[in-house]
Amino acid sequence: MLISPAYAQAAGGDSTSTLIQLAPLALIFVVFYFFLIRPQQTKAKQQRAMLDAIRRGDRVVTGGGFIGTVAKVVNPEEVLIDIADNVRVRVVRSTIAQVLAKTEPAAPKGDDKDGGKDTDAAVVDASATPGEPAPTGWRALLGILGLR
Repeated sequence: MLISPAYAQAAGGDSTSTLIQLAPLALIFVVFYFFLIRPQQTKAKQQRAMLDAIRRGDRVVTGGGFIGTVAKVVNPEEVLIDIADNVRVRVVRSTIAQVLAKTEPAAPKGDDKDGGKDTDAAVVDASATPGEPAPTGWRALLGILGLR
């Protein structure tokens, strides 16, 4: 017979070769954690914080692409959004994709230091001439943005 029988050899128990074989798997896990898992967790945390901070008056974009203003926070899961004149839509809070503009929080009542006089309400427009009244509405916004 030309073929000799093969018998099982005794295993050479080298523990360092096992560690060397597992090192690439551990390295792959570390790379996945720092490049995929961790950034996704931080982004989800930022999204959750943004959704929790939504209040009345904020301009938002829904997941469907509707742009509107938050009219009322109904409960922790739902908000009412004005998307046009006399058109209000009830939206699940988690479908809000982005907050475009935040509103300033209202000052608590009785917190007026100047006796109820609103001294900083008028915005001075540098482009207005001295005899002309300061622009209001869209013209003031365009002036602030430097588009006028």
